[in-house]
Amino acid sequence: MLTSSYVLTGCSSTVRSYGESGNSDAGRYYSSEYAGAEVLFTAEGTASYYADDFHGKKTANGETYNMYGISAAHPEFPLETIIRVTNLKNDRSVILRINDRMPDFKGRMIDLSLGAARELDTVNDGIAKVRIEVLKWGTGKRKK
Repeated sequence: MLTSSYVLTGCSSTVRSYGESGNSDAGRYYSSEYAGAEVLFTAEGTASYYADDFHGKKTANGETYNMYGISAAHPEFPLETIIRVTNLKNDRSVILRINDRMPDFKGRMIDLSLGAARELDTVNDGIAKVRIEVLKWGTGKRKK
């Protein structure tokens, strides 16, 4: 049985290795459902991503974090908020749901899952300048 892995770098100088396991399709249905949605709020700032240290742990809304899925953590937006994140360097974008919290780091606006960072092609750089567009404000409530 052959398995492949990719060597990726994140926000630190630590080299990380990931297999192709996991569900990278989680959250993708938001792209078609909200593609033409009205933009309710826009902001620009720096995005980072979080992965292995949190994989399999509970998120702020009670879900199990899947680093291969498409999701994000934000310090203030209500949980379940739907946003479009666009990498300003390459214009790639992804529509995802805020399902976790992050500390209010000076200079960081959002923490993306590894899956979302891959979609935006920000993994090698570790951080990226992004535009965040709110498409639907969340309820802020946890999943049961």
